[in-house]
Amino acid sequence: MRTGTAHCAAGFLVVLLIATGDAMAETVNFDSYSPGALPSPWVCGVTGGGASRWTVEPDADAPGKPNVVRQSGVGDYPLCALKAASLTDGYVEVKFKALSGRRDQAGGVMWRWKDGDNYYIARANALENNVSLYYTTNGRRSTIKYVDAPVAKSTWHTLRVDFAGTSIKVALNGKTYIEVQDNRIKGAGAVGMWTKADSVTAFDDFAYGAAAQSK
Repeated sequence: MRTGTAHCAAGFLVVLLIATGDAMAETVNFDSYSPGALPSPWVCGVTGGGASRWTVEPDADAPGKPNVVRQSGVGDYPLCALKAASLTDGYVEVKFKALSGRRDQAGGVMWRWKDGDNYYIARANALENNVSLYYTTNGRRSTIKYVDAPVAKSTWHTLRVDFAGTSIKVALNGKTYIEVQDNRIKGAGAVGMWTKADSVTAFDDFAYGAAAQSK
């Protein structure tokens, strides 16, 4: 993975902690960050060639004002992972808005992220109007499943993945579109955000949490 260290300056990570049974959920709304590069808890880069550019910017249309994170670099698969979040089973969720892109208009989330070449991805695409599930191993992305879904451009959407063992469930705006079993990437890994090609995408209210332990 090519990392974009020039766009990941030092800073502080502020999260909202919510105790729910045995699970802990955290939400990062980016509003405590100064405009500019994401702080050091985030590792930004790209799988494959090209570059990523993840920046905190004000957005009057943000679900949680005032800030969003905007990815405007052009690369194969620009990504930004929160390495401190290590989950085996749990969920990851983000609000995203596809702004532009001739080749792609994607917003996605990653989980069980080992490094820039090995992780799961779910993404929604406003250019194709679909939701897709992939795995990346050794830097190569492969499709597990995709389904048609309405993904309006310049509109905020909520993408969520719940994962436990081999079970993966992908939902867009509260509706489940993909539910499969897959065991290609096992064990704990980080969570993060993802785009593709020339997608310019805004993200807000990034949330994640571990699955509650069964009694």
